[in-house]
Amino acid sequence: MALLNFRREAVSSSQTPPTNGVLPAFLDGFSIEVMPRTAAKIEDFRALLPEGTRVYVAHIEGTPIEEMVATVKRLREDGFEPMPHFPARIMRDALELREWVARYKGEAGVKQALLLGGGPKTPLGSLDNSMQLLESGAFAGFERIHFAGHPEGNRDIDVSGGDKIVMEALKLKQKFADTTDADCAIVTQFAFEAGPMIAWVDRLAAEGIKMPVHIGIAGPGKLQTLLKFAISCGVGPSLKVLQKRAKDVTKLLAPIEPTELLKDLAKHKAAHPEFGIEAVHFFPLGGIKTNATWIAEQMKG
Repeated sequence: MALLNFRREAVSSSQTPPTNGVLPAFLDGFSIEVMPRTAAKIEDFRALLPEGTRVYVAHIEGTPIEEMVATVKRLREDGFEPMPHFPARIMRDALELREWVARYKGEAGVKQALLLGGGPKTPLGSLDNSMQLLESGAFAGFERIHFAGHPEGNRDIDVSGGDKIVMEALKLKQKFADTTDADCAIVTQFAFEAGPMIAWVDRLAAEGIKMPVHIGIAGPGKLQTLLKFAISCGVGPSLKVLQKRAKDVTKLLAPIEPTELLKDLAKHKAAHPEFGIEAVHFFPLGGIKTNATWIAEQMKG
């Protein structure tokens, strides 16, 4: 199916939703991502984030499971909802997967998980993708399971471009979502343009993928930092937004904030309540404190 055209006709002034309050409402229920090494630098998360905030804990290759469990346990004890990553390609086998799940459940009461293939191109062991994680049965009884989404494609999976393989995988996950008691959603890689994000979410609906989308957003940060992460994470066409910014020497030192991007998405959601974005997920590339402070300011309206 051809990609839906995201250059929608302008909404008439009588139909345009007011901007006051749209962004705070859109940000309500946001989540944020940390790693054990960055979390260790935060003295008190309770001073930064609202109680009950979902905090994803990224499991980067080489991070000991002990550090992951300790971080998740700390977040749980401080009143947050930790959601650890389970990257298939950094595990040895299904036995290790079950051991990790048992530790998270037993030591930190975890009932939420993000399942993904993971960064390494070569699997450490016998697991290669998130469907294998699902089929293991290790997540029986979990209350919430999220899957990774890529609005601008994923060259590691669809090596020749396009999104055929990724879309077929999401359809299989939708079938799982239709038959499980767990709440399922798609959390996406970050991008820098609203248009392609809107088109991708509409495309999911057209393909029969009904899981709500938690849209990935890069938090405020320096241009050089955002460019570095965007390139390493395989951000697609919207990277040109940063490249254009880099050509303006007057803006090189000013921090980049996702305000306009989020306002565009928020206004679209307000005008189309059935639109598939359910929540915003932040990647705090410029630092957790910076991101949390920025969110608090935006939530004031």
